[in-house]
Amino acid sequence: MDLLAANAEADRLLATWPVSPTPGQRRHLAAIFMAAGERGSALVQWLRLPPDQRRAGDGLNDELAAALEKFKNRRNETCLVSAVLAARLGLERLWSMDDHSADTPDSSDPAERKAAADAIARAWDNPATHARQAEDARLQKGLSEPGGILEMYRAENAPGVPDLTYRSDFGAALVEPSPQQFGRGYVGYWETRNLRMAANIRDVLGRYPGMRMLVIVGSSHKGYLEAYLNQMHDVRLVDAKRVLR
Repeated sequence: MDLLAANAEADRLLATWPVSPTPGQRRHLAAIFMAAGERGSALVQWLRLPPDQRRAGDGLNDELAAALEKFKNRRNETCLVSAVLAARLGLERLWSMDDHSADTPDSSDPAERKAAADAIARAWDNPATHARQAEDARLQKGLSEPGGILEMYRAENAPGVPDLTYRSDFGAALVEPSPQQFGRGYVGYWETRNLRMAANIRDVLGRYPGMRMLVIVGSSHKGYLEAYLNQMHDVRLVDAKRVLR
């Protein structure tokens, strides 16, 4: 089953999804999501199974079952936050919104690749970056303390973070002086990637008018996505501070 067919099959199954699906139905849907390249949604189905039902069967072979069991312990936002929260809330899937289609292949010339990396690294060496690094070190040090993780979330969502990120990274890259204008190319990629991510978010919101959506992204994306989505009709952004009290 190719990706398009698997996604269509997942949509078909969810359109008539029962209120109380059997473990076999959940395993089958997890297998379809895996075939569709939607591992996060497959993990939601896996986590909604009772632990003793997290096994192969119903189209989910031993290899896929083992992959899901391993995947649920990966230290990333999909496995440890999104899928866990979706399962806890009784949701059936996640929606992928990241987009790397703006990525451009590296130059075939090793010297040019090195020159580009060096130019961006020089641009990043600035007071704003040093301030971000110091704050990150402070927050990392406190992660093992009570409330440390919540403190990091609050700090990363503070009002001044997008501006500091811009001055540290993308704004600095725009004015780096290489003749090849490596920094401007880098910023063009970054803005295009975020525009496509915003389009993916808006697409899902349009399918389910009135829905609430939690979008989990790296903090460098946040200012861009908020700026883009704030221009959309029928989209209302909610300040993260309201849920991080």
